[in-house]
Amino acid sequence: MDFGSILTQTLQQAFGPLAIVYCLAAIGLNVHFGYTGLLNFGQAAFMAVGGYAMASVVATWGLSLWLGIVVGLVLTVVLALLLGVPTLRLRADYLAIVTIAAAEMLRQTVGSVTLLEYFGGQDGLNSFVGDFRALNPYSGSVGIPGIVEWRANDFWVMTVGWILVALSCLVVWALMRSPWGRVLKAIREDEDAVRSLGKNVYSYKMQSLVIGGLFGTFAGYIYGLSKAAVIPTDYATDTTFFAYTILLLGGAARVFGPVVGTVIFWGLINFLDQFFRQAAAHDVIPQAIMNQNQAGLMRFIVLGLALMLLMIYRPQGIFGDRRELAIDGR
Repeated sequence: MDFGSILTQTLQQAFGPLAIVYCLAAIGLNVHFGYTGLLNFGQAAFMAVGGYAMASVVATWGLSLWLGIVVGLVLTVVLALLLGVPTLRLRADYLAIVTIAAAEMLRQTVGSVTLLEYFGGQDGLNSFVGDFRALNPYSGSVGIPGIVEWRANDFWVMTVGWILVALSCLVVWALMRSPWGRVLKAIREDEDAVRSLGKNVYSYKMQSLVIGGLFGTFAGYIYGLSKAAVIPTDYATDTTFFAYTILLLGGAARVFGPVVGTVIFWGLINFLDQFFRQAAAHDVIPQAIMNQNQAGLMRFIVLGLALMLLMIYRPQGIFGDRRELAIDGR
C-alpha cells in the first residue's frame, strides 16, 4: 500500500476547495443553529442562489462576474425574507420543513426544461469564471513538493476561499461578543424570557437567518468558481446534511468549530476512501470480504459509526461546551 499517496490525497481534500465550500456553509449554519437555535435544513438553497446568480449573470446575460456576486447577495436576502416571514413566528420545526422544501423546489426549478435557456437545465452553466481566473497570480502546481500540491486555479480558489473563511470567523466572533450576539444566544436558550424583556425575537431571528444565509451564498460562490460550473445536483439535500455533520463534529456555537470540523471530516472521509481502496486492490483485505467496488462505501459506514459514538459520548462535538449546547443523541 502506498501510504504517501494516501497522505497526499487526504491533505489535498482536507484543505482543498470543496472543504472550503462546506466550511462556509457550516459557518452559516453555526449562526442559524449553533447561536440562534434555528433549524435550517435548506442551506443548499442559499448556496444555489449564490452560485446560479453569479453564473447566470455572466453566462446567460453577458454581464460582469462582480455584478453577479452582488445580485447573489441581494437575492439571498430576498430568499431569507421569503423563508422567514411566514415561519419565524411559529415553532422551530416549521422553519425546518419550509427550508428543506424550498431548497428542493429551487433545485428543481433551475434544472427544469422550461428555464433551460437561462440556467442550462440539468447540465447547468459554465464559462463564467474568466474574470476570476484572469486575476490568478499562480502558475503550474503550487504546494509542498513531494507532499501535497494543487493546480494553480485550485490554489487560487483556496487562497480566496480561506481568506473568506478567516474573515467570516472574525465577523461571527465579533457579532457573538456584541449585545446582539448575546440576545441570539438567549433566544436559543429561552425565547419567551427574551420576549418578556421587551426584545423583538422575530426581528433577531430574521437577522440571524439573513446573515447565516449570506455565508451559505459565499459557499455557493466558491463552489461555482472551484468547479467552473454550476449544476442542480450540487445543491441536493445531502449538501446541507454534510454541512450539519461538519458543524456537529467540530462543535456548534464555537467560532472555529466549523473550520476544525471541515478539516477532520474531509480528511477522514478521504483517508478512509483511499485506505480501503488500496487495501482491497493489494489484497490486504481479502476479496471474499470486500472488493474495490464495495471499498468506496466503507468510508461512509466507518464514518457513520464514528458519528454515532460521538453523539453518544460527546454530543456537544469535539470542541463544543456541553454546558452551553449539546445534541441529545440518546
